[in-house]
Amino acid sequence: MHGRNPGRVGGSAGIGTEENAAAGGDRSAVTVIGLGAMGAALANAFLDSGRPTTVWNRSPEKADGLVAEGAVRAATATEAVSASPLVVVCVLDYRAVHDVLGPAGAALSGRVLVNLTNGTPEQARRTAAWAAERGADYLDGGIMAVPPMIGSPESVLLYSGSADAFEAHRRTLEILGTGRHLGADAGLAPLHDLAMLTGAYGMFAGFLQAVAMVGTERAEVAEFTSSLLVPWLNAMTTELPRLAERVDTGDHATDVGSNLAMQAAAFPNLVDAAGAQGVDAGLLAPVRALLDRGVAEGHGAEELSSLVELLRKPAPA
Repeated sequence: MHGRNPGRVGGSAGIGTEENAAAGGDRSAVTVIGLGAMGAALANAFLDSGRPTTVWNRSPEKADGLVAEGAVRAATATEAVSASPLVVVCVLDYRAVHDVLGPAGAALSGRVLVNLTNGTPEQARRTAAWAAERGADYLDGGIMAVPPMIGSPESVLLYSGSADAFEAHRRTLEILGTGRHLGADAGLAPLHDLAMLTGAYGMFAGFLQAVAMVGTERAEVAEFTSSLLVPWLNAMTTELPRLAERVDTGDHATDVGSNLAMQAAAFPNLVDAAGAQGVDAGLLAPVRALLDRGVAEGHGAEELSSLVELLRKPAPA
């Protein structure tokens, strides 16, 4: 850990450069607005790196621990924005972003606003336009980590929006974790963020269904998970790049290993077994319906990847 240096209110504005940041001048300063679990972790990482860090939260007491470690507590959101060329906001939702930053008004001009609040692509695009009207360069971001991971190599942050702003502040932003800029469209980071979370929740749903089933026979869930389920899921993930290629090319019918009709015929066993064990099969029902729809619409001889085409169009009424 680097020693912590007190920040100060009143840093210079502007995008700045990595040379400025490396020199440790005003342009290396950063402001963090929003000090929930994630926001506090972001501020701590900046402090640990030696960056002068200004913090602000609507509940001022949430800044107490950070101030004790060397952060400067701004009295208002406007003062917080004015303190640094790089302003990172991480609050509950996009409504809170606008509520908090709205009064800052002209103070945003010439600064880089990095919004790490979870939201939708359309919310990000509207906020980018809002920031541009106030003269700020804008980056939207998705944090692919939990608070304890911030600042570690395992932490990944997705960014989209101003490429110039990202490059100018890359070294500061990568204090938080590996940064990846996805493009100029501010909506790309939240789109990828939510898509990755969708994949994770699908995995968690399968895990919950599986352990609910085996647990009915007094099996040790931890042993089942570590010795059987995790190795099986790891093996299945090796299929994902191959299926992804089929989605990109649109070819779901060449060299099919396990066709949709076969999977649809076997899938009711999963539902029936869950029911027989007294387990709610509600998590499985939508998958069964999608498999059946795929077969009904003539995709029975194709790969599982063909279901993406169905997901991209509404189901028939």
